[in-house]
Amino acid sequence: MTKVMVFGSFDGLHEGHLYYLKQAKAHGDRLVVVVARDETIRDIKGRLPELSLKERIRRLQELDCVDEVLPGGLGDKLLVIESVRPDVICLGYDQKSFTAGLRANLKSRGVSSNIIRIGAFHPDKYKSSLLKDHTSSK
Repeated sequence: MTKVMVFGSFDGLHEGHLYYLKQAKAHGDRLVVVVARDETIRDIKGRLPELSLKERIRRLQELDCVDEVLPGGLGDKLLVIESVRPDVICLGYDQKSFTAGLRANLKSRGVSSNIIRIGAFHPDKYKSSLLKDHTSSK
């Protein structure tokens, strides 16, 4: 069974997220989604998410393509990867946080996941930051 892992904030699911998750699932049999904690989102994006971690996890668990949902780590962000040991890691087209040197960092921990970057799905329309800007200006 091929395990695929993805990461994200998933603060309000939209078509871009669904595309990302379905494309990732196509690379294996089991899709594990790691949801960023509020503190991590604040550190990366400079703001807290609109939805609680519990709500973001619940919404992801309702999706047919998702097999397991885990909260991200507060400290070492690679521990969740080490514990699950996915065969494939799918990154979003615009994911930059914690991805620099990912393959080498995992290799030094004895994890050899294939890393794939999923292409964008209409990023001019379905990007969380654009959607938030649009709804906040109403």
